[in-house]
Amino acid sequence: MNKLASATLGAPSQPIPATIDPEALRRLGDMRKRLRDEIGKVIIGQERILDDLLAAIFARGHCLMVGVPGLAKTLMVQTIARAIDLKFNRIQFTPDLMPADITGTEVIDTDRESGERSFRFVKGPVFCNILLADEINRTPPKTQAALLQAMQERQVTSGGETYELPTPFFVLATQNPIEQEGTYPLPEAQLDRFMFMLKVEYPSVAEELAIVKSSPADMELRLEKVLNAQDILGLQKMIRLLPISDHVAMYCVKLGRASRPDDPVAPDFVKELVTWGIGPRAMQYLALGAKARAALAGEYNITARHVREVAPLVLRHRVIPNYHAEAQGIDADRIVQRLLEAVTEPTPEEYDQLAAGQ
Repeated sequence: MNKLASATLGAPSQPIPATIDPEALRRLGDMRKRLRDEIGKVIIGQERILDDLLAAIFARGHCLMVGVPGLAKTLMVQTIARAIDLKFNRIQFTPDLMPADITGTEVIDTDRESGERSFRFVKGPVFCNILLADEINRTPPKTQAALLQAMQERQVTSGGETYELPTPFFVLATQNPIEQEGTYPLPEAQLDRFMFMLKVEYPSVAEELAIVKSSPADMELRLEKVLNAQDILGLQKMIRLLPISDHVAMYCVKLGRASRPDDPVAPDFVKELVTWGIGPRAMQYLALGAKARAALAGEYNITARHVREVAPLVLRHRVIPNYHAEAQGIDADRIVQRLLEAVTEPTPEEYDQLAAGQ
């Protein structure tokens, strides 16, 4: 680990302990600032997106970034990879990309002395720590599906053999929302593998002025390595060990159940506008995202406020509007916002009902 990481996270020879330590959380908040400072040498603005990406990484989740061309989505991921000492690969998704181009393929090797032939697996670019799936919706569903096992199980199966991916492993994918010709929308099963969907918006006036005045040579700046693989694995374990109260856990469940149109507790607008709500995995992501958000802020207590902060990122690609919503121009973000306004935090009466098995 370099001097910067050592000052932030402890001695180089000692991995970050996977314990619940308020002092470790304070150091994590300091590390977040140092990471943002390094990334800020290349990326101007987009602080909230950077925080969301870091939250997903420390929660061991994948991210889908959606935004129009020219908003530095690809550069942002590349810069994060440069500031973290991890192996980084990029795949440019195209209509002719094949599954083997992602996962790898078996080739025939011939022994020069004996002449015997055998199969050897050549690993594809998915065998890395950070995989940038650039314009992931430009490749057919068959190729998109090649990432399903890797994203969920951190494994690749080929020729009857299963190969473990390096740890940590993240998929950070980009998608262009305005150009639909020649694209293949991601199926719900694939979307559900992404912990967060981040919408990258245009920078502010001041940020765009700074971008215009900056020189392309700035992109060649040498970045300090702030974290390595062992650091991130330790942080992931620590964040997962953070306690979450029954109050916050029940709030996640209330949000999830209220998003399902066939659930008795769903508000009327959900029954009218939603085809499909979220499942238990998304509820887990709400809790994990809240833990990561609190930890990055150096806070020990996870509250319903942290859940509300990450809820749009977790829910927007899982709450499926129906044709009534589309006819009225109501998208998933508006439904999620109304859901957050309608669902209250748990009351003592609700705990009594839960204890009674109702």
